[in-house]
Amino acid sequence: MEIASKYNPSEVEDKWYAYWMKHNLFHSEPDEREPYTIVIPPPNVTGILHMGHMLNNTIQDILVRRARMQGKNACWVPGTDHASIATEAKVVNKLAKDGIKKNDLTRTEFLEHAWEWTHKHGGIILEQLKKLGASCDWDRTCFTMDEKRSESVIKVFVDLYNKGLIYRGVRMVNWDPQALTALSDEEVVHKEHQGKLYYLRYKIEGEDGYAIVATTRPETIMGDTAMCINPNDPKNQHLKGKRVIVPLINRVIPVIEDDYVDIEFGTGCLKVTPAHDVNDYALGQKYNLPSIDIFNDNGTLNDNGAQYAGIDRFEVRKQIEKDLADAGLLDKVEAYANKVGFSERTDVPIEPKLSTQWFLKMENLSRPALDAVMNDTIQFVPEKFKNTYRHWMENIRDWNISRQLWWGHQIPAYYLPDGKLVVAESAEKALEEAQKLNPSLKAEDLRQDEDCLDTWFSSWLWPISVFDGINHPENKDIQYYYPTNDLVTGPDIIFFWVARMIVSGYEYRGEACFKNVYFTGIVRDKLGRKMSKQLGNSPDPIELMEKYGADGVRMGLLLTAPAGNDIPFDDALCEQGRNFNNKIWNAFRLVKGWEVADIEQPETAKIAINWFDSILAKTVAEMEDLFSKYRLSEALMMVYKLFWDEFSSWYLELVKPAYQQPIDRATYEATLSYFDALLRLLHPFMPFITEELWQALKERGEGESIMVTLQPQVKAYDGKLLGDFEVVKEIIAGVRTVRMQKNIPNKDELQMHVLGVHDDALDAAIAKMCNLSAIEKATEKQPGDVSFRVGTIEFAIPLNEKLDVEAELQKMEAELVYQEGFLNSVVKKLSNERFVQNAKPEIVENERKKQADAESKIATLRESIEALKAQK
Repeated sequence: MEIASKYNPSEVEDKWYAYWMKHNLFHSEPDEREPYTIVIPPPNVTGILHMGHMLNNTIQDILVRRARMQGKNACWVPGTDHASIATEAKVVNKLAKDGIKKNDLTRTEFLEHAWEWTHKHGGIILEQLKKLGASCDWDRTCFTMDEKRSESVIKVFVDLYNKGLIYRGVRMVNWDPQALTALSDEEVVHKEHQGKLYYLRYKIEGEDGYAIVATTRPETIMGDTAMCINPNDPKNQHLKGKRVIVPLINRVIPVIEDDYVDIEFGTGCLKVTPAHDVNDYALGQKYNLPSIDIFNDNGTLNDNGAQYAGIDRFEVRKQIEKDLADAGLLDKVEAYANKVGFSERTDVPIEPKLSTQWFLKMENLSRPALDAVMNDTIQFVPEKFKNTYRHWMENIRDWNISRQLWWGHQIPAYYLPDGKLVVAESAEKALEEAQKLNPSLKAEDLRQDEDCLDTWFSSWLWPISVFDGINHPENKDIQYYYPTNDLVTGPDIIFFWVARMIVSGYEYRGEACFKNVYFTGIVRDKLGRKMSKQLGNSPDPIELMEKYGADGVRMGLLLTAPAGNDIPFDDALCEQGRNFNNKIWNAFRLVKGWEVADIEQPETAKIAINWFDSILAKTVAEMEDLFSKYRLSEALMMVYKLFWDEFSSWYLELVKPAYQQPIDRATYEATLSYFDALLRLLHPFMPFITEELWQALKERGEGESIMVTLQPQVKAYDGKLLGDFEVVKEIIAGVRTVRMQKNIPNKDELQMHVLGVHDDALDAAIAKMCNLSAIEKATEKQPGDVSFRVGTIEFAIPLNEKLDVEAELQKMEAELVYQEGFLNSVVKKLSNERFVQNAKPEIVENERKKQADAESKIATLRESIEALKAQK
């Protein structure tokens, strides 16, 4: 196979991905091998690839490819999520551009538009993942609203309802006035907000005085049904048993007492609006207060909003401030910072709202899931997220599973004309259930609940439903692939998804749904900001791959991606990845360009092979350990250094034949076998270039691929040899320093004298790398020798005629002046009694070491200067 002079990623990537797909190398079927399973965190069906996806899926692909190369039956299941809120919002916006309002359509008509949108835009992200090299089993691609997954979701709803775990009730919920749906607590993001604190005057009934109430939301006074004070508050004792009048609307409300009220906040008087505040709702329940809903679903005020009906809540806030001031009912206004809940999806402030919703009881369901993580049946990487998980699970609330949307799984509850309801998997089954209550009922008498289920209610079943384990719990796929091995996800969905999947695993399979959860960090820019469309600081992943190659980008992402820690991303990392690709490519071209001959193997090559065999074995063992701890960045850095430093800079230089000379066959074959091992170690990280070069190593059969070869195995290595070779590297570095300092070209042969006990077993390697004609033992240094130390042994390089004596004397004398000055400053410091007495012992000791070092250097310099002067 002819190898190009330059690496062209796009040509190589497209070619080998097509080859892998053609030969079905990603596909898995149950067999006798050990399974290794990952389910993809399903991206939004209409989403496109961003840097977070790139990181997450690179890590998954590394784990899957490595498992495949360990002989396991690796299965990575891809798929997408229907994303109710996000997708419906996109469809509504698209229809609005076409002049169509959602409310003018029937549910069926709207869903036709939604499915058309999904078919048109859906799946783009999965195609983009192929550019990254994702080795998913595409034959198993799932969608949370495909037939099997939909059937699973409805079946689970019915089952949980029949178990008494799903109920319908009026609760205070988080309402999104833009998406027009309820949200779970986890879908609300609390942000610091700079607002105002308004001090309102409530007239005390039958008196001239006023009670002052501080509120951030004056527009809600139309919903006030009480004022509350703390019974222990001395400044408000005069209000006990009184009634006050709500400003502007003149409603008379009672003053109630409860120690919930914070005496220190504002004036200690609290307006109570049970329909629009979670805590006020609790007070309303406790004191049996009426509840007045003043908002329409879209955030405008309804008829209970009096003169403000039909106006948006924030416009009302501005207007009511003026009206209160004009009426003399506004005491003062202060700047005030507080936390406000925003919809995660639409980024508008949520509205607490009383609403009839469907809920899933979570307290008992969640217990096995809490235990599984706390006792490490399921391991979190890094472990620090266990505490976050525990806190949430110990304070879990019932899950609001209904959404006021049409795109999603419609709740399988059917209402009878008399208001009763039945829950069933289909309209036909619902009619059968209804006829048990009233035999005269017909299908048209039943009305299905308009709401659909929370998107997470489908994705919480993902590890089970992708293998159809809800509908067919005994099928061969679920029996073989479940529980899955690793989940790779972000900590931001630990509650939305991770916790709930664990809950469903124990409820429907009686065991954990995965063994390990690897939490990635957040990809940030160079300034530490989270990458986002709004900031415009997120590079286009496809453009990055076109510029640096997929392998370059994969490596760039992984270089600074320790589990759970944020990733400071910089294009320079991808450039480093691309440079590494080029290094591998050029090393391969160098080796394949050698002429091979049946000649004797040089001693240097024998040394190089023995050494590299050990350094390779040691690296394999260390990488095995790092992978077991999910320290993927460190594993990549280890193989990167093995290739760049040990293989390219040392091994290849040691075995490289002289210019226009052949290499012996034994060394060449060993070199190719090492290249093969290195490519296999690198393949999970850099799949494309490794496939290209592995195929070029030797003749391969159709369908053969590096991705189904085995990783190099852990084996014993010679630790002493590795230690000895590190000494060799230091000696070589010493000689190179002498050459550099004395401006002696590498082509000029030198000799080296060893003053001390030295093992000469590896001298052939030193001689070749340093271009030495001889390495000899000596008892003392000669005039004109330049020496250096490695450990306790001194090595001397005789320079004689190679030295410009005059220039060297000048340099040494200048260095002597510097060292003497330095010594004087140290001696002065040490002769200062206050310094010696007051400084830390280790600092004093360090100064004494500096003194000894300087004295030693001065003695050596004086000796060398005398020797050079004698030569003149």
